[in-house]
Amino acid sequence: MNAPWKSGGPNGRDPFAAFVCDETALDVLRPVAIEMGWQPEKCAKGGLRNAIQSLSVSASPNILMVDLSESGDPLNDINALAEVCEPGTVVIAIGQVNDVRLYRDLLASGIHDYLLKPLSSGQVRDALVQAQSVFAAPKANEANAGNRHISTAIVGTRGGVGASMLATSLAWLFSTDQKMPTALLDLDIHFGTGALTLDLEPGRGLTDAIDNPSRIDGLFIERAMIRANDNLSILSAEAPINSPLITDGSAFVQLEEEFRHAFEMTVIDLPRNMLINFPHLLADVNVVVVATEMTLASARDAIRILSWLKSNAPHAAPIVVANKIQPGLGEITKADFEASIERKIDFSIPFDQRAAVNAAKLGQTFVDANRSTKAASVIREIGDSVIGSGGEGVAMMREPGGRSLLGKFDLKSLIARKGARKAAAAVE
Repeated sequence: MNAPWKSGGPNGRDPFAAFVCDETALDVLRPVAIEMGWQPEKCAKGGLRNAIQSLSVSASPNILMVDLSESGDPLNDINALAEVCEPGTVVIAIGQVNDVRLYRDLLASGIHDYLLKPLSSGQVRDALVQAQSVFAAPKANEANAGNRHISTAIVGTRGGVGASMLATSLAWLFSTDQKMPTALLDLDIHFGTGALTLDLEPGRGLTDAIDNPSRIDGLFIERAMIRANDNLSILSAEAPINSPLITDGSAFVQLEEEFRHAFEMTVIDLPRNMLINFPHLLADVNVVVVATEMTLASARDAIRILSWLKSNAPHAAPIVVANKIQPGLGEITKADFEASIERKIDFSIPFDQRAAVNAAKLGQTFVDANRSTKAASVIREIGDSVIGSGGEGVAMMREPGGRSLLGKFDLKSLIARKGARKAAAAVE
């Protein structure tokens, strides 16, 4: 959080600062800092708590190195550090705990890298060069200039109709089959299953964004989102059910804005209550997939949602998807359903309980776990329709073979992945 009393260099930011607990680590760090062109005085004695105390009254640097060795609860203390850091600060943690879970939790909380003690000059130098490259990489809006972005919202007429299954499956298809850098935003803040479906921990990114919308920028997105594959990142939450959602929705709008700069595709798993409470979420959405079942209740709410979209989001192309279709077993026929909503059902996904169970057991999206099924084939057709409805211009900006032009410019993600692999190898 920016504070008016903070001091610092030009624009209130120094290039580098470090807070290290022991002299041995400082002896390794200071020569590297000098080599990088930084003042050795910026390598201070003291750990994470000293960093928090210092940064509460002075501007945080571009690159911050903090020692977790004396921290009893590193994850909680890192969150406290985030409260006093400026948006855009790249944080490198140092520690002596050789634990893969801690490493992954730290990355999920927004840490750029985690270095194990005892430090070596080469290890420190590589980490600092990678951190510096974040600022040298092309900005997302420069890299994405002229590249059309498609935003797709998935809305279910009722709970349990398969909206979340569609959201995760479509996001997976866009990121793998289409090679499109994709963001999946799960807005069921308390009970979302986006991360669970992908066998991931949701992290604190979405709740942090809601609590501090002013902190949302390109670097926040890169650090807060959980990576599911090379082209898919997810932002979700498992907020405590005794903590009500208190927001004016500005965080969601800011997130969507950043996604437009950083990704080619945004997929929003949008619960009905969020549609009601924050209608501005659809201001820049290109396609709305309305997921339904062949029931009276779903028919009634499909009518209401489609009417709402026509009045409040006429720019968004609606696609109606009937899910869990069992011939002869629906409450109402397809003809009666279409007559009631006054339009055709665009796609019908057959009921396949075995495939759903298989996906859950594997910790994979439905379409990834069941590629040869009829249901998965229909979902792929839905994905093609989304791209056709919302992004005719995207196909023209893609290279032969489906490789995304954005991939050439996605240096920041490449650096982050390279650093993550190196640190993971060191920890394991």
